[in-house]
Formats: sequence, C-alpha cells, structure tokens
Amino acid sequence: MTRDLRVLLASDAVTLGTWTQIAAPELIDLLGANGFDFTIFDTQHGPFGVETAERLARAADANDMAAAIRLPTPDPVVIMKALDTGIRHVIIPNVETADEVAQIVAATRFGPDGLRGACPCCRSGGHYIRDWERYVADEERRTGAIALVETAAGARNIQAIAATEGLAALMVGPFDLSVSLGHRGDWRHPDVADAVSRMVAAAAANGLPIMMPIFAPTPEECQAMLDHWTNRGVRCFVLGSDKILIAEAFAGWSRALRFADLAPHHSM
Repeated sequence: MTRDLRVLLASDAVTLGTWTQIAAPELIDLLGANGFDFTIFDTQHGPFGVETAERLARAADANDMAAAIRLPTPDPVVIMKALDTGIRHVIIPNVETADEVAQIVAATRFGPDGLRGACPCCRSGGHYIRDWERYVADEERRTGAIALVETAAGARNIQAIAATEGLAALMVGPFDLSVSLGHRGDWRHPDVADAVSRMVAAAAANGLPIMMPIFAPTPEECQAMLDHWTNRGVRCFVLGSDKILIAEAFAGWSRALRFADLAPHHSM
C-alpha cells in the first residue's frame, strides 16, 4: 500500500521530501529509490498541470512514496480534479485568512457538508466506485488540505489560520515570505526567521503538523536547519527541489573534475 502523507505528518519521526518541478517519472523513481518519503508535484511553478501530475502519481505509488500537489489556485473544481487523480493532499499557496482556509477544506469534502464534485469513475476510487458511501468515508479520512502561508498578510493572520477546523497541515513559504516582507529573496533575514518561528508556534498551539521547506544548497546547512527546527518540534521537511538537488550534484561533479591542466588545447 502506498505511503500515506497524513500518517507521515502525524509521525514523530523526521520525514524528508522535495518539490517535483521536472515532469519526469524517472526522477520520481530516483527519489523513491534514494530514501525520500514524499514529493510535491508543483503545478504552480512547474510547467505542467494536473494531467501530468496524475502520471507522476503513478510513479510515486510504484515507489511507495507519499505525494501531494501544489495547485496554482484554490478553485474547488481544480481541487476536485487533483483529488480525483488519487493524489490525496492539496497544497494551496498564498493563503492569507481563516475564511480562505475554510473554503479550501470544504473543497476537499463531498456534499452536503462540502463543495467537492462527485463522480463514480475516477482514479481515486479505482475508476469505478461500487460502494459510494464507503468510498466517501475512506476518501475524507485520507485526503487533506494544506495551507501554504507565504505573505506578510498570512503571517499576520497566522493564529486564526492555524486554528481553522479541518486543516491537515500548515506549510511555511520562506522564500515568498521574504519577498512579501521586502527582503528580496533573503530567506535567512531575521524578519523572515521571526515570522516563520511565529508560524511554527501557532501550528504547535493548535496541534497542527507543519511542513518546513529548506532551500539551503548544501547538506551541511540543511542539517543545521533540520537540527534547529526539529528542536522546535518540526518533523516534516521539504528539501530544496528536484532542480536544486540536481543542479548542486552537477555543480559538484563539475567543480571536482574541472582541473586547469585538463583544459582542452586548441590548435590554430
């Protein structure tokens, strides 16, 4: 059975994932084969949509990796389409108010209490749902809405956001937050660190799991940040992105092997 992100979020163990922005199932295979617990299909910044994410989800399933999808919009129709693919958790960016969270949560739930459209023929139910009541009960137990808070307004409203009923987890967006606070991508700035710390405290006060992105480009800085946040109760980390991890690997090989005495000589 495929690993469940909700179980990972509730675990006391440290779990590691990344962002998938390159739409290649082989990369999902490599993540799974090399110990990553989950990945997030990024249809906000990645150049692909839900249709491609569904194919990537099959690779995650095959590798016993949990998966979530970051959507570009909180539109209930888009959320429905993502959940129907069998990707259980949706991450909605730029969340700034508790009312927005309530609408997002409702979009993950079927009527009469929610907004999710119903179809008996979708991948989340094996393409043909014979026992609708049981499917709904199982689906609403497994699916979840994750609020990505990454603006100054969201940081100001974090107490109300974290207290909203039905939210599966809170995700911090340090890079966008730095831009919103006027620090131009400096996610290490003390103002950003202070806002992130307040988000973590708000989540902890409401018993809400938190997902912490870490953009540090080296394993050493990543480890230092993991130690910092695990000491504050964070257990779920999103390391870089597939592009960052691959770029750093390529750069490492290039730096290690590019010696001056091996430079090519050109004859005239």
